[in-house]
Amino acid sequence: MERRMIAPCFMDDTLDCLRRHGVDAAPLLARVGLSGTISDPISSEQYGALWRAVAREMDDEFFGEGARPMRAGSFALLCHAILSTETLEHALRRALRFLRVALDDPHGELVVEDGLAQIVLKDAGSVRSAFAYRTFWIIVHGVNCWLVGRRLPIRWVDFRCGAPAVGADYRLFFGAPVRFDQPQTRLVFDAEFLKLPPIRDERALREFLRHAPANILVRYRHDEGLSAAIRQRLRATTPATWPTFDLLAARLRMSAPTLRRRLQLEGQTYRSIKDDIRRSLATEALLEGNTGIADLATALGFSEPSAFHRAFRKWTGLSPARFRRDQGAR
Repeated sequence: MERRMIAPCFMDDTLDCLRRHGVDAAPLLARVGLSGTISDPISSEQYGALWRAVAREMDDEFFGEGARPMRAGSFALLCHAILSTETLEHALRRALRFLRVALDDPHGELVVEDGLAQIVLKDAGSVRSAFAYRTFWIIVHGVNCWLVGRRLPIRWVDFRCGAPAVGADYRLFFGAPVRFDQPQTRLVFDAEFLKLPPIRDERALREFLRHAPANILVRYRHDEGLSAAIRQRLRATTPATWPTFDLLAARLRMSAPTLRRRLQLEGQTYRSIKDDIRRSLATEALLEGNTGIADLATALGFSEPSAFHRAFRKWTGLSPARFRRDQGAR
C-alpha cells in the first residue's frame, strides 16, 4: 500500500471510537467526501480532514481517548511550545509535558539508556486501545520528525493491549517491528537522534499547520528541500546503481562541500538518506514477500549478505530472518 494512504482498518478504528463516544459519524464523513463503509485505503489528506472535523465536533483532538479532552487548538499550541527548543531531546521532553497537561492520561516519559530513546506511555487506569496509543505516537513522532526535518527511523513499538485483527497493518504503518501484550507501551528509536537541532521557524510552522494533521499521518515523508529531491532520485533507481556522493553533487551541479552543508541544514547526510531508503525497502520486502535474504542483500546494494545482516541488525535490533519470522507469527 502506498505510504500516503491510510488502511481501511484504521478507519474502522476511528468509526468504532466515534460510536463509543456517541458521535454520529455520517455527517462528518459526508463533509470530507467519505461514506459509512470504507473498504479501500483513503488518502492521508481525507483522513486528516476527518480528524479535523471530529476535533471540531467533539472539541477534542484526541478522539475522546484521553482522560480529559485535548481541546481544539492544542496541537497548534504544542508545536509553538517546542519551536524555541535547542535539541530534539529538549523538544520531546517539553512536548511530553505539554501532553501530560492536555490529556492527563495516557502520558509519556522519555527514558534514555543503552543507546536507545524510549517514549514510554503510562496510564493511571485500565489499558487503552491500540488506536489510542497509535494516535499518541502519530502526534509525538510526527511532530518530532517535522521539527528536525527528517524521518526518525523507529526500532520497534510495544503495546500493552492485545493485538487487533489487523496487526500487520500496524507493522506496515510504523515500518518497524510491533509487539502486543507487552508489559509497557513504548516507541523506541536511536538515542543519537536526540542531539539533532530543530530547523523550523515560525514561518515554517504556519505552513506546517495549514496541512496538519495529514502531514504527520505518514511519519513525515521528507516533502521539502534538497533531501526530498535526492530521495526522489534514489527511489527511481536500484540501490546497486546509486551514485557516489561526489558524483551526486556533480549531477546536482554543486560542489561536494556545498551539498554536504545544505544537507546538514536539513538535518540529513547522504548516508542517512540511503540507509533510510534501504531500511524501508528491506522491511517492506521482508513483511510482504518471500525474497531470499541473499537476493534481498544484492537488490539493496550490499556487497555480501553479512553486510546486510549487520546493517539490518543495527536498524531493528534483529536479524532479517528473525524479523521475518517474528512478524509473520503475529
